[in-house]
Amino acid sequence: MTQSPPHLSVVIPCYNEQRNLELGVLDEVLDYLSRAPFTWEVIVVDDESTDDSLRLVEAFCERHDGFRHRRIPHGGKPAAVFAGIERARGEIVLFTDMDQSTPIEEFERLHPWFERGYDVVIGSRGTARDGFSVLRRAGSSAFRMLRRSLVLGEIEDTQCGFKACRREAALVCFPKLQFFATDERPSGWRVSAFDVELLYLFRRAGYAIREVEVRWWNRDRSDTKAQMGEVRRYVHESREMLVEVLRIKLNEVRGLYD
Repeated sequence: MTQSPPHLSVVIPCYNEQRNLELGVLDEVLDYLSRAPFTWEVIVVDDESTDDSLRLVEAFCERHDGFRHRRIPHGGKPAAVFAGIERARGEIVLFTDMDQSTPIEEFERLHPWFERGYDVVIGSRGTARDGFSVLRRAGSSAFRMLRRSLVLGEIEDTQCGFKACRREAALVCFPKLQFFATDERPSGWRVSAFDVELLYLFRRAGYAIREVEVRWWNRDRSDTKAQMGEVRRYVHESREMLVEVLRIKLNEVRGLYD
């Protein structure tokens, strides 16, 4: 007999997350979901990690019902998230970062808005950003001002890695990301502003979006993101995100989203 689809599918992308996994982040996810009043599943998508992440994820999934894993050729975070969404069976899909900087229990703040008719409910880190350096706070503020002047002016925080949507909306909009329009494969860890384009596509498709402030503090302990150094990483990420936002605006002007 086929098992009924769960209410919630949690998708967690994974690229060189060994240190976060060793801190027990998946145990935190399990602890919350095991007490949840709805059915659920968790899909961890390994983006061809080069550390011990895959072994740790496989071992956890073998021990715990409701947890599944998938490995894909290295393609970047959007590819990992969409690979999980394709495997998801839930009515609602939540994609969240492995480091759990936004704790999984914050889903309780997002969940009620689906019952009120919203299709996409996203977490917002507010302005406090605990764990952000002074450099990061300044850069984040500047990026938000620039982005809101160009696209999605009504949304405060597009980059929080804690977003939920109806699965049907994700299946409609994710494949339209420009990220998937190129055969170029990223090397190493790469940040992008794909979240901005995804939210833009949701809104353009007529899906109702709600932004909800959630708890967030920087808990990330992965080695990969620290290899660049704070200043170099900040410059690199800022340049990539600026290019992404300007490309969205250019595509809009050229009518490529029509």
